[in-house]
Amino acid sequence: MQRDAETVISSPHIHSGASVGGVMRRVLMALLPGVIVSVWFLGPGVLLQIAIATLAALAAEAAMLSVRGLAMRPFLFDGTAAVAGVLLGLAMPPLAPWWLGTLAAVFAMVVVKHAYGGVGHNLFNPAMAGYALLLVCFPFAMKAWPVPGAAVWTADVLGAVFPVDGSRVDAVSGATALSFVRDGLQGMKMLSELRPAEAAGLAAGGAAWVNAAFLGGGLVLLAAGVIRWQIPAGFLAGLIAVSLLLHLGDAQRHASPLFHLMNGATMLGAFFIATDPVSSPVTPRGRLVFGLLAGAVVVLIRRFGQYPDGVAFAVLLMNAAAPLIDRYTRPRVYGERDGR
Repeated sequence: MQRDAETVISSPHIHSGASVGGVMRRVLMALLPGVIVSVWFLGPGVLLQIAIATLAALAAEAAMLSVRGLAMRPFLFDGTAAVAGVLLGLAMPPLAPWWLGTLAAVFAMVVVKHAYGGVGHNLFNPAMAGYALLLVCFPFAMKAWPVPGAAVWTADVLGAVFPVDGSRVDAVSGATALSFVRDGLQGMKMLSELRPAEAAGLAAGGAAWVNAAFLGGGLVLLAAGVIRWQIPAGFLAGLIAVSLLLHLGDAQRHASPLFHLMNGATMLGAFFIATDPVSSPVTPRGRLVFGLLAGAVVVLIRRFGQYPDGVAFAVLLMNAAAPLIDRYTRPRVYGERDGR
C-alpha cells in the first residue's frame, strides 16, 4: 500500500456506479405512491406541507453551503435536502401552519446536518430530528389531523396553512387511529369498547392504504438494491414480536400486530427513515439489530409513552446507539483469533 499526505492507494477499487444523487432520486420516486395515496385520503394539504418543508430545507442547505464556503451545485442538488423535506412534509398534519414545517426543515439542515459536518457526517436522521422538535415543542399543533373521510379540498387549506388572522380550521381536526386507541386505553377502556374501525386500524384515515403504498415503494428500493433488507426486516420483526407478546398477554389492553403494522408511519419508518445509510449501522448484523430494536421501541412508545406514534423517537434513539452497535457487531477479520 502506498501512502502520502493526501491519498491512500490500495487495490482493488471497484466503483458500484451509484451516486448520492442517483440514490436520492430513486428514493423520491419510491415515495411517490405513498404521497399519492396520502393526498387521496388527507387532501392537498399534504402536497403543500411537502412543498413548504422541501423549499425550506433547500434554502437552509444553500445558506449553510455559502457560510461554509462549499460549492453550491454538487451539494444543493444531490437530493439529500429534498428527501429530508419530503419526509418532513409527509410527517406534518396537512393543515399545520407553514412555519412549523419551515422551522423543522431549518433545524434539520442547520443543526442536525451541517453542524455535524454535512453529508455523510450527521449522527441523527435530520428529518426525524426536525419532526421530533415539533412534537416536543408544539404537541397540540401536531395533533391537528383530518377526521377520516373529512379531508379539506377547498381554499380553506390555504387559510389554515397560511393563516392571516390567527384563525385555523378546527372542524375537521380529530384523532388518528393510534391516538384514539392510546387515549382510550389510558382512559381505562378496553379495545372491545372502542369503535371497530379505529380499534382495528384498517379504515381510519386510509392508514392501511397509505402504509401499503409505502410498503410497495420500499420493496422497489429493496429490489433495486438501494437499501439492504436487514433494517426493514428487523424493524418489522421487532414491531411484530413485541406487539404480539403484549397482545397475547392481554388482548383487551394491547393492540394486535396488524394494528401496529398498518397505522402510523410504520412502513415509511421501516423502509425510508430507519434505512438512512449515514445514521444507521454499517455492518449486516448491526443493521439487523438496529432494526429489531427500533421496531420494538416503536411499540413500547405507542403503548406506554406519551406520543401516539413512536417511529421518530425510536429511530433517533437507535441513531445514537448505532456506533455502539457497529462496535459489537463487527465481522471477524480474516486470520483473527479470540477476538483479537
